[in-house]
Amino acid sequence: MTTYVSTFKAPKGTYDLIPPNSAKYLAVREAISAPLRRSGYGYVETPGFEDVNLFARGVGESTDIVTKEMYAFETKGGDRLALRPEGTASVLRAALEANLHKAGNLPVKLWYSGSYYRYERPQKGRYRHFSQVGAEAIGAEDPALDAELIILADEAYRSLGLRNFRILLNSLGDKECRPVYREALQTFLRGLDLDEDTLRRADINPLRVLDDKREAVQKQLADAPLLRDYLCDACKAYHEEVRALITAAGVTFEDDAKLVRGLDYYTRTTFEFVHDGLGSQSAVGGGGRYDGLSEMIGGPALPSVGWALGVDRTVLALEAEGVTLDLPSATSVFAVAIGEEARRILFGKITELRRAGVAADFSFGGKGLKGAMKDANRSGARLALVAGERDLAEGLVQLKDMESGEQQAVPLDGLLDAVKAKLA
Repeated sequence: MTTYVSTFKAPKGTYDLIPPNSAKYLAVREAISAPLRRSGYGYVETPGFEDVNLFARGVGESTDIVTKEMYAFETKGGDRLALRPEGTASVLRAALEANLHKAGNLPVKLWYSGSYYRYERPQKGRYRHFSQVGAEAIGAEDPALDAELIILADEAYRSLGLRNFRILLNSLGDKECRPVYREALQTFLRGLDLDEDTLRRADINPLRVLDDKREAVQKQLADAPLLRDYLCDACKAYHEEVRALITAAGVTFEDDAKLVRGLDYYTRTTFEFVHDGLGSQSAVGGGGRYDGLSEMIGGPALPSVGWALGVDRTVLALEAEGVTLDLPSATSVFAVAIGEEARRILFGKITELRRAGVAADFSFGGKGLKGAMKDANRSGARLALVAGERDLAEGLVQLKDMESGEQQAVPLDGLLDAVKAKLA
């Protein structure tokens, strides 16, 4: 038997979603978005590429995402574009361009789902192309919004059956108190044995050094000053209100004084969802408040908060816990026709079933009864619809239960009712 190998393969660090595994990803996206849709969040979709400066200004020129990981290119027309490495900047740009903030009813509440791209060293749970579902609440400074988003993410994960995840919570302060902490942290970092790149990063954005995953750096950061000790009274009060609202909702969390996240635009509330079953790539999602991002990209002052949850890593977390999702079968009825006249009639009946909302498929390719029944088995259908010329001459079709093997002759005209009764 000759084996054919395609000339082309998926680019390094990417993956294809193929049935039946792709059904898990669809179920995860649905579970994450469902609480958002019930809470006033409308769907937004943005281009897969944007002006490179949108991310340089918003995400931060000192971040690894912009300096090392962003796919940037120049078009034939001379435009400098980048594949989107994250969703928040694009969604905020779209909201500003559409003047959604001028329509009243602030905050503007949006959710999105899509693919994102970063040139990273590929490993399990860290890909160059990955999928996220995200949510943004734009135009209001309210601790209840921060709490709402954390609660909705917690609800989404629990609806999937996840239990072994933790929520880490911190406050990064604001433009009043963070500069004081920034100076104290820079003074501390200058006294450490750090390489030139890390010292340069400390000069531009010292909080990014706290996010350095290298063990040699983390050891030296044990006695680093903590931002919580420098928070102004307003930031302390805001953070305590977020904590109180989450607690009142029955959502457990852990205070993490060193949590800073990897993007420059965060202020005040920052949080991360981690799963201990994923090894080094333990973060399955996260987010926070970004009150100054709108102004960074040329818009008005619009305090906002949001998060993004990784679909890929959520699937890995489900597998780590051994959670099996209850996925509906893609096919409920599979039709097997014996003879040309039967093919014509059963194809029409399959179309009727689909229009009535029944998931139905057909044995294509002119296979014999044995091959067609194998297709029916592989489809996962509950019922097989089998008919030949003799059955149809009597106005009947055979309805076979693929689980029990029981077969029943039903009138062709009453097929839809019989199928619905069997599937009920």
